[in-house]
Amino acid sequence: MSRVFITGMGSISSLGLTVEEQLKRLRSEKTGIGVAKHFKSTYSTSLPFAEIDLSDEELIQLTGFNKKGATRTTLIAMKAFQEAIECSQLKEDELTSFRTAFISSSTVGGMCYTDSLYADANRIGNKSEFFYAYEGSNHLIEIIKHYNLNGYSDVINTACSSSANAIMLGAKLIQSGRVDRAIVGGADCLAKFTVNGFNSLRILNASPCKPFDANREGLTLGEGAAYLVLESDKVYGQKIPLAELVGYGNANDAFHPSATSDDARGPIKAMNLALGVAGIDPEKIDYVNAHGTGTENNDATEFFAFQQVFGNQIPLFSSTKAYTGHTLAAAGALEAMICILSIRNKEIYPNLNFDTPLSPDVVDSIVTKRTDVDQMKYVMSNSFGFGGNGTSLIFSSCI
Repeated sequence: MSRVFITGMGSISSLGLTVEEQLKRLRSEKTGIGVAKHFKSTYSTSLPFAEIDLSDEELIQLTGFNKKGATRTTLIAMKAFQEAIECSQLKEDELTSFRTAFISSSTVGGMCYTDSLYADANRIGNKSEFFYAYEGSNHLIEIIKHYNLNGYSDVINTACSSSANAIMLGAKLIQSGRVDRAIVGGADCLAKFTVNGFNSLRILNASPCKPFDANREGLTLGEGAAYLVLESDKVYGQKIPLAELVGYGNANDAFHPSATSDDARGPIKAMNLALGVAGIDPEKIDYVNAHGTGTENNDATEFFAFQQVFGNQIPLFSSTKAYTGHTLAAAGALEAMICILSIRNKEIYPNLNFDTPLSPDVVDSIVTKRTDVDQMKYVMSNSFGFGGNGTSLIFSSCI
């Protein structure tokens, strides 16, 4: 079975426009959460958001993609995709090969312009320029056309685990011999559609989220895009891989549309499956990038899952959503990128806004300051979505 190496990655988020810019913010412990300047909503002044600090017009200039009807989702996806393939130094024939897959994800997709969507759906006035761009797959289709991609393509929407599942599917396609490489990830931007939906669930915090804190009151929404280039050990050639994807596991507890079961059976199974695929014992994990949304249900059940999987040896962990906000479908890929940065630099980026632990046991393992470590061999990244769909990924150092 082929081994799966990460040879490139690209990302844009509230922390910066490139992977390097985001690394600097992670190291300086500066959050990307603040007051939204470009997202217009009733809640723009009353709720914090993790917004990319560029208008749509500036994103067009940045990407050079000036097609009428291109949505913000497409623009940020295009930016992250461009950086990923440049980082991997993919040649044109490799990019356009039928042996190169492209798997993306999004929850809001082209519906990010909710007012236009409402008007078009109700036939109010003339059709907007976004009339043909509302599908969740629109950003993928535009990238395929722009780069003349010919291989297998797909778009996944399993809520917050979407891009983690895109990464897992890409790895399975490589390991089964169906493709040589896969560009995998996702994109989601702030939209009234999602903000209003989350607000109706009463889980948006009036201040920046506080994962694993006893006084947590909800999550903070963000926007971003991230892609990884996965390549088989048979084709990556002389490239120096950034990391290796060694384990993955997906489970669905089917407990509730927007909550995890108290016994955390889905997260437990996802983590155990990932450890099984990696062929390692739980104590080998050096760090866990937790899903850690800052909601009452998620953090309590995820930490309970840690206790069941790792016993008395819970590895160091943190949630980086206090940096980036919850970027929904993009979260899995964005946090995978952060995990790879941790591996490459042997450092852990902290769980910001942490004051009072939800449990005394949390204190022993949670990282609240940027921390240098002697060893960073195996890192786990958790992404748990609505409907109970949860995915755990394990990355390994190549050094």
